[in-house]
This record gives sequence, structure tokens and C-alpha cells, in this order.
Amino acid sequence: MYAQRGASTYASVGVETGVMSASPHQLIVMLFDGAMAAIFKAKWAMEHNDIAGRGMAISKAIDIIDGGLRASLDMTRGGALAERLSSLYEYMSRSLLKVNVSNDKALLEHVESLLSDIAGAWKEIGPTAQQPTAAAQV
Repeated sequence: MYAQRGASTYASVGVETGVMSASPHQLIVMLFDGAMAAIFKAKWAMEHNDIAGRGMAISKAIDIIDGGLRASLDMTRGGALAERLSSLYEYMSRSLLKVNVSNDKALLEHVESLLSDIAGAWKEIGPTAQQPTAAAQV
């Protein structure tokens, strides 16, 4: 029991340290990773008939999507792209609520696919957006 609590505390400190030292881009990557992990847990719980586990995992994914990803959008500077992402995040959250009620694995996988696509694009732009262009280096 104590070993498990110690490991949990150690993991929590590691996450907190990562958050405190992360760039804004890395923070969004961490949100995507957290949402994807929650969806993975929901799929596992669904496959193992763990209704409570499914509900907790889906709730966590919704919290991350709404309270993290959607809340971080700059609607003023982001323009049409931010509006489209906001609508997509809202769609994902509504879909996850439906999954929780209907146990629809295909819909859960659809949300997972959408989130994975956006996360992949976000991860791709990070390193290139932070590096100076070749013309500026000459």
C-alpha cells in the first residue's frame, strides 16, 4: 500500500515538474497526451465491462478537452481557425457524453481519431515554429 502511494506521489511530482518547466507548446502536447490516455483507458474499461472506469475516463477526457484544449484557444487572435477548433472540441465532448450513455465503441474511436489527427499536427508544427528560418540563419 505504501509503495503504491509513494509511486503515485513520485509520478505526480514528475508531472508537476514537467508542467512547470514546459513551454506553451509543450503544455498543449501534454493536454493532448492526457486526453488520448483517458480515451485509451475508456476503451479498456469498455472492453472489460467496467462502467465506473469508463465513466471516470470519459469525464477526464472531457475535462481535458473542454477545460484545457478548448479553454486555451485565443478566440481574438485565432480567428476562424480558433472558432473551428472550438466547434470541433465541443463536438468531441458531446460525442464522449454520448459514448458514456450508449457504450458506442465506434464513436469513441472516431473521437480518438479526430483528437489524434489534431495532436499529430500540433506536434509537427512545434519544433519548426520555434526554429529560425533558413533565410534568417544566412
